[in-house]
Amino acid sequence: MRKLLYALAAGMLLATSWAHAAPELRSDHPERYTVVKGDTLWDISARFLNNPWYWPEIWHVNPQVENPHLIYPGDRLALVYIDGKPRVTKVASSDVVKLSPKVRSEPIETPIPAIPLDAINGFLSNTRIVDAEELNGAPYILEGEDGRIITGAGDKVYARGEKPADSVGVFRRSREFRDPVTGEFLGLEARSIGQGEITAENGDILTMMLKDSNQEVRIGDRLLVGEERRITTSFVPSPPDSEIEGQMISVEGGVTQIGQFDVVAVNRGEREGLEPGDVLAVLKAGNMVRDPVTGETIELPSERSGLMMIFQTYDKMSYGLILQATRPLSVGDKVTNP
Repeated sequence: MRKLLYALAAGMLLATSWAHAAPELRSDHPERYTVVKGDTLWDISARFLNNPWYWPEIWHVNPQVENPHLIYPGDRLALVYIDGKPRVTKVASSDVVKLSPKVRSEPIETPIPAIPLDAINGFLSNTRIVDAEELNGAPYILEGEDGRIITGAGDKVYARGEKPADSVGVFRRSREFRDPVTGEFLGLEARSIGQGEITAENGDILTMMLKDSNQEVRIGDRLLVGEERRITTSFVPSPPDSEIEGQMISVEGGVTQIGQFDVVAVNRGEREGLEPGDVLAVLKAGNMVRDPVTGETIELPSERSGLMMIFQTYDKMSYGLILQATRPLSVGDKVTNP
């Protein structure tokens, strides 16, 4: 079940057999807070809670204010107590907690996102996980008009294969992901190069006009049906509904040290129960040391060193954004329930 803001309600509790923690208010939490442009749901939750992933348990929907399920810049939030339990809710005044109707005096903006979208929007629009069979069976670029081998927006190109649709995306094979423990194939990353329109077909030869491109289109690039890959802003930080144990298997940009706002891939996905909005703890692998007495090589215990939020899931793997890192993280570090 998707964890949407529309599903939030007072008293929502996550019943997981292994998670006994509860929302913990920060010692310096505010009693009132006015949302500003640039805020994210994670930022706001972290202002009130030591464990921001328990936001669904502390959020209270006030049905007597406009758009009670969503949070916008300018909204006033208050910490209140309902049946003796702390709750954060939208209120009509920053001074008085009164559940009464409120008329907005300014245009409604878009609701605040769960995480900073500028950190992932470009990534999402340029990346797709596919099966190798899907990519290998897709039409491919033969050459550009007049024999050109590199083309771009505004150029005519020729491709070979079965026409997938009138509008198509041009993709290039990138990384292949395998589980570092079992060796299982998890998915093939295909990078978006551009968009085009099929203008003619002669047997299996396709003529296409390139409408836009972010890189040079090359011979061998593949054509796939384009899809809108906009990230939803309506998921919320939550602990996973299932027990997760996995690893970070890749980082965007090929850097060796991973820090805040880096995009990483993990070897767990929808089949393990992960959903957009799930928060995972990152455990930094312990150093390998030599026992001075026995001579054995021993791995020290892993230590919790970061938090990440999943924003895009596939069947066998997912992409997440590092939200906190107390030390440099690395590919191979473990991820688990927070």
